[in-house]
Amino acid sequence: MEDDAVDIVVRLMALAARTAPKSKGQDDIVTAHITGVQKDELAARIFELGDAKSMDFFKRDSVSVKQAHSVFLIGVRNTKPVGLNCGACGFKTCAKMLGTIDDGEDGTDFAGPSCVFKTLDLGIALGSAIKTAAMHNVDNRIMYTVGLAARSLGYIDCGVIIGIALSASGKNIFFDR
Repeated sequence: MEDDAVDIVVRLMALAARTAPKSKGQDDIVTAHITGVQKDELAARIFELGDAKSMDFFKRDSVSVKQAHSVFLIGVRNTKPVGLNCGACGFKTCAKMLGTIDDGEDGTDFAGPSCVFKTLDLGIALGSAIKTAAMHNVDNRIMYTVGLAARSLGYIDCGVIIGIALSASGKNIFFDR
């Protein structure tokens, strides 16, 4: 029953992310639910990235993902700035920012630069999703490493992706990692 309940909560998390406030009402949030073989593939990729980067916390996160029920991904497309020409991305105009977007294949973790407002939208959607999980007693952990691995595997087409590992067990698997 717990697995079924987590699947229901994931749908509510997707709803919370979708209906979270967006800058100028422009929705460029993308979500996905990763389970089964894909989740195991994701855990293995996180471990590989940890080896490549010589970062032990990637390996710890890989174990957490392997143990988790599933993973909820939230990403944002960075190819549509909100058009305010605010300069927070480091460029004087949105058009100049768009002309310099790098797909991240040069060794960076994510594609950039990103419109700061789109990045804020991602943060708000993440907060709404984890609030929903917590309200329904689903243990969760936001992980940068999950998003990096998901992006490298092409699970969703976004410039920035963050993952939320989910679990429903007698002990929170994310608590004393």
